[in-house]
Amino acid sequence: MQSSSPSRLHQPYYRNGASHRDGADVSFGDIVKIFGFRGVTVGSWVTKAEQQLAANLFFDALCDLMDILHVPERVIALNGSLSLAFGSGGNQYSSAHYDSSRRTLALAKNAGGGALAHEWMHAFDHYICSKIFANCQANDFASVLWLADHPAREHPLNQKLAACFATILLSAQQDGPSLFVKQSVIADRHLNQYYYARPQELLARAFEACVQDHKIKNAFLVQGSKQSAEAKLGIYPQGELRQTISHKLLDYFRHLGQAIRS
Repeated sequence: MQSSSPSRLHQPYYRNGASHRDGADVSFGDIVKIFGFRGVTVGSWVTKAEQQLAANLFFDALCDLMDILHVPERVIALNGSLSLAFGSGGNQYSSAHYDSSRRTLALAKNAGGGALAHEWMHAFDHYICSKIFANCQANDFASVLWLADHPAREHPLNQKLAACFATILLSAQQDGPSLFVKQSVIADRHLNQYYYARPQELLARAFEACVQDHKIKNAFLVQGSKQSAEAKLGIYPQGELRQTISHKLLDYFRHLGQAIRS
């Protein structure tokens, strides 16, 4: 049943990034064309006004992400392989979802704001897998195969991404799990599940923290890695480890952007 309370879509999302639209409206069609997404699906129960509001929020957030990572549009759209969905194609149990079988990032209409960075990293983790590892399966994620010691192709960018995985998943001595992993295991045990400690989830939450800590702020892109109930469970990296992870992730994407532009 739909709530009678105002949709979160209509609540203000703080951002301090550049004025990408100069006050003009954009459409989801504009987003597909500018970034090169494979396509976009908007749910039939999304009104025209909500669709317009969402398109502007998506556009600003994706442009901010591009600025944060220092990458061109084609990286955000994963070289034209990624589709978007809004108010359509999501998972009934979550406000946002990445469907690896359809390569679609979906945000719910009323509760998807703030989850875009997390789901985008899932999409990237999935997309980059076949670029790093030979003989991977269609639904494999790079973070999972890396932790399983799957043979990787030699390349400087792959080595930088591997360094990110190592910092996120392993101790400083690389002889056991990181504190971030240990805290996530504790949270999973408390909730009687195996979710937060999965490599792909650890990577996505580490990326959230990295993006939220950046000087460019966008609450539609990411929120909740510091003061949310989930953050209080200890499932986000903290302190010096959080800073080190952010440095390595930003370094990787900056070099990726340079390689693509050159």
